[in-house]
Amino acid sequence: MTQKLRVGILGATGMVGQRFITLLKDHPWFEVTTVAASPKSAGLSYAEAVAGRWLMSEAIPENVRAIKVYSAENDVAKIVGEVDFVFSALDMTKEKICVLEEACAEKNVPVVSNNSAHRWTVDVPMIMPEINPEHLAAIDIQRQRRGWERGFIVTKPNCSLQSYVPAIQPLKKFGVEKVAVTTLQALSGAGKTLEIWPEMSDNVIPFIGGEEEKTEREPLKIWGRVGSDGIVSASGPPISATCIRVPVSDGHMAAVTVSLQEKVSKEQIIDAWRGYVNPIAQDNLPSAPVPLITYLEEDNRPQTRLDRLVGKGMGITVGRLRPDAILNWKFIALAHNTIRGAAGGAILTAELLKARGYM
Repeated sequence: MTQKLRVGILGATGMVGQRFITLLKDHPWFEVTTVAASPKSAGLSYAEAVAGRWLMSEAIPENVRAIKVYSAENDVAKIVGEVDFVFSALDMTKEKICVLEEACAEKNVPVVSNNSAHRWTVDVPMIMPEINPEHLAAIDIQRQRRGWERGFIVTKPNCSLQSYVPAIQPLKKFGVEKVAVTTLQALSGAGKTLEIWPEMSDNVIPFIGGEEEKTEREPLKIWGRVGSDGIVSASGPPISATCIRVPVSDGHMAAVTVSLQEKVSKEQIIDAWRGYVNPIAQDNLPSAPVPLITYLEEDNRPQTRLDRLVGKGMGITVGRLRPDAILNWKFIALAHNTIRGAAGGAILTAELLKARGYM
């Protein structure tokens, strides 16, 4: 058996870091060997560092309980000597995240980032593997511009995109002209539960700082192209987003309305979803859901609690497709935000990087 790649997790004690830990427990290609967090956790075992704040439903995997936690800020030299690549789930300022991620890449350690810090850096690709795997070509540009030999930085997009962008992708062949989306986002997207955020009980908050801008802008980079300096964003379609926090543990739902150039039937749209030609299917990645998109016929589906774990939390569920009187069509889409939308999406990206020879 091929030796597993050694993985470091920066920000390993937070909710997304914990999700990385659980999802990588029995991964066939990757093994967690190094964890890093804030200086206050440095020197503790991982089990000690998350004592009283372990938020996953499953237990801490035995293989990481005793790993000593490094300081993400102060122990970069030690971290890069123990890993083949790192996942970044840091909870710091964007400036500090950029410095740390670049320090790893400069020392020949690839970085697969869950953070937003580098999403708009022109030579850093923002990857949704089933949509824009060709953007990995920007890694060569990044290395050349920065003088990095084996290191690089790749980011994944915001969790709010994960349900509706994959659902729109198969419709692009019909000419997507406009998109309006309202996201109903779970508590875990803020790294919280009802127990630690009781104000959310019996409540809905119609504002999530920065989410609407990300939801409207990031798809255009994903749908862009690789230019001479990096990624050139697409000019459209224009997207109007409203992002709302709801008292749900996990799972981001989206109510989507689209305008299409072509006049198509309901059956044609459903066939486009079910027949989407996945550009990474031939890579046989361990975390890739098959199918990517599941259309549910029932009027009351998808439901967050029932459907967020489709494809082990990596699948997209869609339903309630119906005509719209203002644009053309509207539907509901759902994705698990800390699996598909965060740690799982980053792991799938790392799998693609390995399969395509970048790691």
